[in-house]
Formats: sequence, C-alpha cells, structure tokens
Amino acid sequence: MTDIAPVITPEASHQVPLRQALSAFSTGVTVVSTVSGTGAPVGLTANSFNVLSLEPPLVLWSLRTNSSCVEAFQSASHFTINILSEQQLELSRRFARPGDDRFDGVTWRFGPGAVPRIQGCAAIFECRTVSRQIYGDHVLIIGRVEDYRYQAKRPLIFHHGRYHALGEPL
Repeated sequence: MTDIAPVITPEASHQVPLRQALSAFSTGVTVVSTVSGTGAPVGLTANSFNVLSLEPPLVLWSLRTNSSCVEAFQSASHFTINILSEQQLELSRRFARPGDDRFDGVTWRFGPGAVPRIQGCAAIFECRTVSRQIYGDHVLIIGRVEDYRYQAKRPLIFHHGRYHALGEPL
C-alpha cells in the first residue's frame, strides 16, 4: 500500500480537491491596501503576494474579479503590501471579512504614494501599479516597489487553511 495520493489533473478536478492541494503551499499573510475614488482607505487580506524581480523591484499579487475591492484596485495608481506579523492575526481576520469598516480602530497612515500603510507589520512595500491583467477568475496586479520598511518581526503564516506561527529554522 502506498501513502501517495492519486494525481488529479486540473481538467478532472473539482474546486475543493484542487484548493486542498494548493493549500499545501505555505504563504505569508498580507493586507493589501489602496484608496477608493473618494480617497477612502480600502484593504483586504491576501496571501497571493510574491516577488517578481529585484531589478527592477517588482512584486505581484492577485485579486478575485468578484471582490468588493476590485474597482478600487483596478483604478488605483498605487497600493501597499502590508506583510502581517504573528501579532496581527486578528487584523488578518478583520480584513478577510466583508465590510466597509475594516480600517476602524487600526493604526495606519498614508505613505508617499497616498495609500494606507498599516503600523506594526513585519514589512511594508508601497508600489506603483504597472500592470493589471485578468486571468481566469482573478486580476493579476504587478507593482514597482517605490518605498519599503522592514522590522525584525516574525511573519504570520497560512498553511492548509489555518494560521500558523513561524517555526524554528532548520
């Protein structure tokens, strides 16, 4: 008997088994923020963040096309990737829930690109949007890093549908 699960091709899969398989990849947790057309802060929890290039400094993330925030990010010239620390679990949950009051009670300020930066994060990357492309049910957003901040804090991790603290190095 083998412990290896059968291979499920994307054509034959359903969303639930595919999502379970994708959840084997651990990610950091971010809140991506920008402003609406009226200047109000907009943000959501996302774990789809990744580094694209160091020269030039480019990052990417993706957003569901049916997200309530998609209009703000589709028209924004800038956005901030706020990489959450282990102490910001409740912040992640707050920004993952629907609602317009996500920033109420959150300590934040505008950065140089006039987009919200959440205080206490492990790192913050303020980016100018350089590309938006729709692929499948998501918008892929690429940004050029114009400013960043880093603090020696342990990041919040998401793995198999649950939050985790970063373990000891191997």
